[in-house]
Amino acid sequence: MSEIRAVLFDYGMVLSAPPLPSAWARMLAITGLDEARFQPSYWAPRHDYDRGTYTGQEYWLAVGEAAGLSLDPTQIAGLIAADNDLWTDLNRPMLAWAQQLQRAGVRTGILSNLGDEMAAGLLERFDWIEGFYHCTWSHALKLAKPEAAIYQHAAVGLETPLEHILFIDDREDNIAGAAQTGMQTIRYTTHAAFEQEMTARGLQALLHPHEGSDAPPEGSGAALP
Repeated sequence: MSEIRAVLFDYGMVLSAPPLPSAWARMLAITGLDEARFQPSYWAPRHDYDRGTYTGQEYWLAVGEAAGLSLDPTQIAGLIAADNDLWTDLNRPMLAWAQQLQRAGVRTGILSNLGDEMAAGLLERFDWIEGFYHCTWSHALKLAKPEAAIYQHAAVGLETPLEHILFIDDREDNIAGAAQTGMQTIRYTTHAAFEQEMTARGLQALLHPHEGSDAPPEGSGAALP
């Protein structure tokens, strides 16, 4: 196993907790749809939104069309706001570990499939994102996991060879895509299972990095809120 010099995090379900039910309920209320009609309409154009084929506005027009709705600008604005709120409950143990790594001088990055409005919403809300050495947002590249080129772009941004990067994601297809490029990978399910996997691989030193008493390294960013 190659030495790990950088850790690359997915955002949704890794740095974030599961979706907020209250935000999902707001989207149902705005559209007037029940769960059975809203779910397929929401997900069908999602990859195109994440990949930058659709802007946020275009995505919600596509959702409305799939559901047989004509959404007005006020509804679309409300849906964008609720959708942005959906993934804003943080996975605090994972974020705390990322910030430990940063204080210890380990490079960290984010690689996430996110549409333009969602990425802008996260950057506006969370100043701790500035603590990551490099962030790769899929919409900006017109690429998305599990395409090989997006992992390669993230490695260039981290200035770290692929084989020296540990990538953590909750989806098996994204993990498989990263592994095919040469990255080391762990699929995230629960934090307890993640820590057990790190220990089983002999990565206790990375799991509990030494935090120096000097000033944080460049790019260490704000503390966990």
